[in-house]
Amino acid sequence: MVARQIRPRLRTTSEQAGRRFERWRRIRPHLHSPIPEALWALAVKTAQEHGASQTARLLRLNYERLKNRLPTADVSALGLQPSAGFMELAPPRPAESFPCTLELEKAQGAKMKIHLASPGSVDLVELSRSFWSLAS
Repeated sequence: MVARQIRPRLRTTSEQAGRRFERWRRIRPHLHSPIPEALWALAVKTAQEHGASQTARLLRLNYERLKNRLPTADVSALGLQPSAGFMELAPPRPAESFPCTLELEKAQGAKMKIHLASPGSVDLVELSRSFWSLAS
């Protein structure tokens, strides 16, 4: 008799996650018990491999909650650190500008009318701020 070697079947992450979520749902103390962090981590790993939508369906999770957990996981997987900051981007200036007329009027009645031959060479925001800050 030849001994047959039995190898354990390698399960995919999605199969493992599905089984673990089902087991947790059977033994959880209350219907609305929060999902343990270890299961969320497994769900995130599964979503990185198979996509958030498919994972949410497979594991019967709220798609938005799963999706909200992904960016942090994706950033760390790339070796990047998330940064919190603000960067103002200036609008692009047109390569070719045409003459125009700019009219500004204050509530008190003061008016200013400027004809610009090349508006691309003037900072319109700063020009407007200067006008609004003048005393009437």
